[in-house]
Amino acid sequence: MKEKEEEFTIAIYSENVTGILSRIVGIFTRRHISIVTLTVSESSIKGIHRMTVVIKVTEDQVQKVVAQCDKQVDVLKAFYYHAHEIVHQEIALYKVPTSAFTAGNSLEQLIRSHNARILEIEKEFVVIEKTGHEFETQALLRDLEEIGIYEFVRSGRIAIVRQMEMLNTYLKSLETS
Repeated sequence: MKEKEEEFTIAIYSENVTGILSRIVGIFTRRHISIVTLTVSESSIKGIHRMTVVIKVTEDQVQKVVAQCDKQVDVLKAFYYHAHEIVHQEIALYKVPTSAFTAGNSLEQLIRSHNARILEIEKEFVVIEKTGHEFETQALLRDLEEIGIYEFVRSGRIAIVRQMEMLNTYLKSLETS
């Protein structure tokens, strides 16, 4: 029986050194695994950065990728999570024509119904922000496409683990051993 693919979120903690992102992405490339989203930022520990990678693979594949990431010299630790183990969001920005507000349609009501907000109003365009899951940001995009949209961009996933941060526990275990 073939193992089912599912979406996993991988958290990779590393030192902030040149080339580490390229090496990590290379691990996925060599295994022919497409990255759904990739976000890099500081972590809660000073001097440590976090890469949040979303992939759709089998559990066996994600275990192998995480083990390979762990072997990288500048990686402190990598973990993977199922969807129910994390809280996550993405942010999307939409640029729509200002004339859409005066064209007799209910753009303002549409924005409110999606729990979005207006970031900027210019003579020619309005920038709208929506934070949520991918299906929520895509739903607003579909609705705005009917009115007209100049530009759209969505961030990668940012995620927090529901349980206490595993990296701190891991680092503490290294100190005691």
